[in-house]
Amino acid sequence: MTATPAEERSTYDVIVLGAGPVGQNVADRAHAAGLSVAVVERELVGGECSYWACVPSKALLRPVLAVADARRVDGAAQAVTGALDTAGVFARRDRYVTDWDDSGQARRVRSTGVDLFRGHGRLDGPRRVSVTRQDGTREILGARHAVAIATGSLQALPDIPGIAEARPWTNRHGTDSSTVPARLAIVGGGGVAVEMATLWQGLGSQVTLLARRRLLPRMEPFVGDLVTRGLTETGVDVRDGVQVTGLRRPDAGGPVTLILDDGSEVEADEILCATGRTPATGDIGLDTVGLTPGAWLDVDTTCLVEGVDGDWLYALGDVNHRALLTHQGKYQGRTAGDAIGARAAGEPLDDGAWGDHATTADQHAVPQVFFTDPEAGSVGLTAEQATDAGHRCTTVDLDMTAAQGANLYADGYRGHARIVVDLDREVLLGATFVGQGVSELLHSATVAVVGEVPLKRLRHAVACFPTISEIWLFLLAAYRQRTDN
Repeated sequence: MTATPAEERSTYDVIVLGAGPVGQNVADRAHAAGLSVAVVERELVGGECSYWACVPSKALLRPVLAVADARRVDGAAQAVTGALDTAGVFARRDRYVTDWDDSGQARRVRSTGVDLFRGHGRLDGPRRVSVTRQDGTREILGARHAVAIATGSLQALPDIPGIAEARPWTNRHGTDSSTVPARLAIVGGGGVAVEMATLWQGLGSQVTLLARRRLLPRMEPFVGDLVTRGLTETGVDVRDGVQVTGLRRPDAGGPVTLILDDGSEVEADEILCATGRTPATGDIGLDTVGLTPGAWLDVDTTCLVEGVDGDWLYALGDVNHRALLTHQGKYQGRTAGDAIGARAAGEPLDDGAWGDHATTADQHAVPQVFFTDPEAGSVGLTAEQATDAGHRCTTVDLDMTAAQGANLYADGYRGHARIVVDLDREVLLGATFVGQGVSELLHSATVAVVGEVPLKRLRHAVACFPTISEIWLFLLAAYRQRTDN
């Protein structure tokens, strides 16, 4: 249908591009500050996380990990027979993504007093947004105080000869597919790659995981080693230090062949590329405000975009490339929403370190968990990062079985813990855990890092016996023994 001339419909205090979790959070906080807010969404309200990433992947992984946990406990292991009911697993996923129906989330957005516009939103100069609906009609919205970009990121496909012919799965295919391929090749070594390897091997695929470096390379080195061991024990063919140099799939319905840099080949029924993300900023009108389309957006601590005059353009979540994690983007959304409210009211900003209008945690305390078998979680700085940042620090390492709760959690429990300690202030700079159930340990570590809790005080936080959390007791005791000697 031919587009009609644009017509200005309304002016709002704040316009948000993207109605995923990040966009919803900034909209909620700006509206709570008494500002009128419009949110523009071109796809599903709830975004990538709700329908193709965090929510469906964890819904699919939980049955795989629950069965694996049961098989590690004598008495329960004997009751676990047969394979997973894949139809039941996919039905569970479908419930959690509400069959990709976003009407419930759309109602929630509107119920908060925020106006929802469905269509493709693009900047149209300073403080203006053009919204193009599916029928081609277009309208212009004006923003008195702020426009917040929360459009997320897209799967980045590697530049490999034959990539178009191979028609690879992206993360979306990895979470919305309901057919288990007999053989699945996964290219990548990050969080998406290791979680998808865990998932699809558990559902019955023969998975080959191909990574250029060790798995989870941004975490402490022992993390990748233990996750590799866990994947291998479930039957995944893990190959690190290799690179895919070519792909062949001459028959659209046939297998795909991966050519590796060592001259060998891998044949699979499907290939999933988990090789990074690219910002979803290519067609949102950045050029109309002097920015480069398709670029990551640099921001200050309040998430104001740098290089744009007037203190009105914000970028939150994946698009600012600080931490491509939903929970961190939501944190940015809450912080920026409060900052927008303060600026609109003419109030002074609290944007110093750990202030109400500062995203300090983006630099010092980003938590992340990967639901592999074993789980891997970390917060703050690794030992290498702390040293590179100029801290005088030390590490304390322990086997997770130092805590009796770990042994009771699983027969033959295997895991590792590390804390990174600032020797000058005697506070935690970072913590990393690998093992079954360690994801629930991570928030205590996050509180300790964010709060800069002195270790002398932290030892008074008594963990219940017998829980995995008792690992804190032994880590702190080991550090104290070292410094006393």
